[in-house]
Amino acid sequence: MSHRWSRLLWGLLLLPLLQSCSVNLVTGEQELRLIGEQQELAIGAKNYGPYRQAQGGDYVADPKLVAYVQRVGARLAAVADRKLPYEFHVLNDDTPNAWALPGGKIAVNRGLPVELDDEAQLAAVLAHEIVHAAAGHSAQSMQRGVFLQGALVAAGVALGDSDYHQLGMLGGALGASLVRSRYSREAETEADTYGMRYMVRAGYDPASAVDLQQMFLKLSKDKRSDWLSGLFASHPPSAERVANNRRVLASLGNPGGERGRKRFQRAIAHLRRTRPAYEAYAKALKAIEKDDLKTASALIGKAIRIEPGEGLFRLARADIEKRQGKPSRAARDYDRAVALNPDYFLPRLKRGLFLEARGEREAAQRDLKASVALLPTAEAYYGLGLLAQQAGKRQQAVQYFRQAAETGSPVARQAARHLARLDLGSHPERYIDARLLLRKDGQLLLRLQNTTVLPVTGIRVAIGQQGGDLFREVVVLRLRGVLGAGESRTLDAVEGRLSAVQARRLAVRVLEARLAGRM
Repeated sequence: MSHRWSRLLWGLLLLPLLQSCSVNLVTGEQELRLIGEQQELAIGAKNYGPYRQAQGGDYVADPKLVAYVQRVGARLAAVADRKLPYEFHVLNDDTPNAWALPGGKIAVNRGLPVELDDEAQLAAVLAHEIVHAAAGHSAQSMQRGVFLQGALVAAGVALGDSDYHQLGMLGGALGASLVRSRYSREAETEADTYGMRYMVRAGYDPASAVDLQQMFLKLSKDKRSDWLSGLFASHPPSAERVANNRRVLASLGNPGGERGRKRFQRAIAHLRRTRPAYEAYAKALKAIEKDDLKTASALIGKAIRIEPGEGLFRLARADIEKRQGKPSRAARDYDRAVALNPDYFLPRLKRGLFLEARGEREAAQRDLKASVALLPTAEAYYGLGLLAQQAGKRQQAVQYFRQAAETGSPVARQAARHLARLDLGSHPERYIDARLLLRKDGQLLLRLQNTTVLPVTGIRVAIGQQGGDLFREVVVLRLRGVLGAGESRTLDAVEGRLSAVQARRLAVRVLEARLAGRM
């Protein structure tokens, strides 16, 4: 190939990448961006709700605090270099943490404000997250992941149809993988630097960002587990960051500005007063795990007295009352938990499962469907599968059980059992994996594997020639005996020896299978 043609070819290959270069509105630097702004906005908008659901749901017991955090966030967003549809929510989680999704979707855990001293420190945290969103750090992190996975194609990255429905089923693992993954050192430096500049523009004292990093560094050395599993998981503090913040402060001329300590302390007064309630709730959950329901009940009673507006406390008491054989009391507390936080998936899920067990099918279905709309979970799909099965809606039940069975959740195995009982006879090919293998000596082998969680018998398969949609049987084989759950077996498929060409013309179909005995 001539040098001229080589240059032309490389130019054609690099053209889509060159067209993806743009100026970062925060740093002013040219950068390669394979995730466009519309995709970035769509990713944030699509995942913001489910991520919040998977990490405790929105904190609703103190609307004034939420409004306060949103005002501080809006004040900083107004001076950001990149205009995005910024949103700020407080999550009902004890862990001190804050995170940003692409497109300006930002969250702060309830456990963070009570660890801070003034409004300027809160502003430092929010400004830092605003820069992560404005500078596209989350999108860049995803972009690097695409490179590492080898999934990048020259035309770009298609993320518009990404399905994150397994977030809830995986216990928030997917959400944690993005919002708790570490940013690069460069991204953290940029977020610190430009966050302090945004603070100055908004009238806050940027020195509080230095104080905050010093506090974070001390806490990290003290190895406080709540911080290590929260903010430090994605934003690790270091002496280098403290030194950098001091340099930035000096370059800004140490301008001073608002601290807002009194205003901040008033805003978090309710949060501080009710903190013992959440501590009692955490202890109650541990007591429930140990089946110490008497202790758990006393602790939850204490939590409710301190903070009667928290739905999680009513939900925990309902669970205790259900286990104590007090269904009427449990029903009242489930109702109250839903009423206190109707937009959180967990009360809907737990009440739905409770109602399903009581035989109140219509009400149970409403709750479970409402739960799935907020955050799909294996437990909700399993409950919906039971309801559909009881109503004689076989296909619907199969669909729900399949969705639950495909997860690693505790109910996956139960769902798989129901799925096999309902669907194995009609679609054995979905549950018996049949493959043809050719040995070096030309012997054609049939490998069968039972992918269900139950033993299967009566397996019958056909080997034949496949031509388009047409399949012409050559031989039908029946496996004798029982194939256990997950078990595989290999047997001779046909007599005689075949060439590789002959073997490639053959295909296998599973014709029949049934569960072994009464399962």
